[in-house]
Amino acid sequence: MNDSLVIIPTYNERENAELIIRKVFSLPKLFDVLIIDDGSPDGTADVVRALQHEFPERLHLEERRGKLGLGTAYLHGFKWALQHGYSYIFEMDADFSHNPDDLIRLYEACAVEGNDMAIGSRYITGVNVVNWPMDRVLMSWFASAYVRFVTGMPIMDATAGFKCYTARVLRTITQNKIHFVGYAFQIEMKWLAFKHGFRIKEVPIIFTDRTRGASKMSKGIFKEALLGVMQMKVGSWFRQYPHPDAPALQPTMPQSAATSAPETR
Repeated sequence: MNDSLVIIPTYNERENAELIIRKVFSLPKLFDVLIIDDGSPDGTADVVRALQHEFPERLHLEERRGKLGLGTAYLHGFKWALQHGYSYIFEMDADFSHNPDDLIRLYEACAVEGNDMAIGSRYITGVNVVNWPMDRVLMSWFASAYVRFVTGMPIMDATAGFKCYTARVLRTITQNKIHFVGYAFQIEMKWLAFKHGFRIKEVPIIFTDRTRGASKMSKGIFKEALLGVMQMKVGSWFRQYPHPDAPALQPTMPQSAATSAPETR
């Protein structure tokens, strides 16, 4: 069985669906693909179903009724991936803003270099964004700077949505209640991985804005994410984040009990 699964949520991505799937399957490293379609009225799921006849073992489709949020789509995909035994699970957009060629670099950062999470980072080596208007670039860059300031996470691209997780990361952090389903979901997943002590690496990528289909991004989504950061930080003061490799704490006998046991004769 292949060890890697790429999860691609879709809503009205008929123009991109076949192209992105064929591109992933053309890579020298084998990746399976799971499309999670939220009832796209443009027939995105029909395109995927037709391709399943050509790629019956590698292309999978989960259909949901209506737009239920990016976060819930990925959580649905994570559960599916863990149930099917994948070791490396990827998040990727359908619109080619994430270059599928970079999947291999993210995979190597985890499978070869031993990291627990790899992030396709737009800002680790400057600002590597193509075809975005300046106001959107600034909004995204300052959002990540704000996340670093509030949380202390040493991650340059805190809002990135192009990632590789190892299965043990997902098994650990999805045991927590994930509070956000929109854009803040991307920040929350990094925050939980960071707090649990997992090794995270940012891999430099070039992000290119979509050329087909309509963007789902809005300023309101960014505002939701920025408010969510404060909620995450405050909530972290009242909980623990054990690493899965940390030894379990053993109960200790109080000193008084250890020294006051009656002597037997």
